[in-house]
Amino acid sequence: MTFTTLITGASSGLGAEMARQFAALGHDLALTARRTDRLDALKAEIATAHPQRRVETYALDVTRDEDVTAVFEQAKGDLGRLDRVVVNAGLGKGAPYGKGSHYANRETLVTNVLGAAAQTEAAMAIFREQQAGHLVLVASITALRGMPKSMTTYGASKAFVASLGEGIRSEMLGKPDLDIDVSVLYPGYIRSEMNEKVEQRTKFMVDTDVGVRSMVEAIEARKPKAYVPAKPWVVIGAAMKTLPLPVVRKLL
Repeated sequence: MTFTTLITGASSGLGAEMARQFAALGHDLALTARRTDRLDALKAEIATAHPQRRVETYALDVTRDEDVTAVFEQAKGDLGRLDRVVVNAGLGKGAPYGKGSHYANRETLVTNVLGAAAQTEAAMAIFREQQAGHLVLVASITALRGMPKSMTTYGASKAFVASLGEGIRSEMLGKPDLDIDVSVLYPGYIRSEMNEKVEQRTKFMVDTDVGVRSMVEAIEARKPKAYVPAKPWVVIGAAMKTLPLPVVRKLL
């Protein structure tokens, strides 16, 4: 039976590259995003490279709960089942608090917190019905400590995602009748559309294909928790959790 993977936010960046790499591994794909023109182009690209793979695309705004449920169910029906759901869609907008730009922080919170919760709800409902599945939540290395300025809300939203995943994994440990795995990824600095305006000399930044390869390897291994790429983020992540905040601020 062909393995089926649904990826949200798949029109660009990490989501699009995950789609390419999972297709190369033999997965059939359900890809969602708000921008369907990009999804169609990605589908055509994958069809050319891997004509034996099935790729279905769906327009989806993850902040609309009912649409998330409907699209996930439609994808399950189209592909026969969903073996894995990658909760990847997110925003990176933000502003320092008290500067009059709360709209940017609110948009990020709605997408990264409420949107992630809606996706997780829809995925877990399907997995419980199937009694099997793999939930993958894309958090961030910024989830480990409070971030300053424009990153404050983004890091906090990703801390929610990380805690959400750990909580569900804890529940599944007590459900031996359910073959449901939960993975939380903590990507470091991986080049993507979200950070394309960041200067190229940013410390520890890696290209999209390199960073996503490490993400895919961690997902395929069904790791409960993974800092990706492992080098240097395993070491930095461990340090971030214990170092004084002024040192963490300089580190990143």
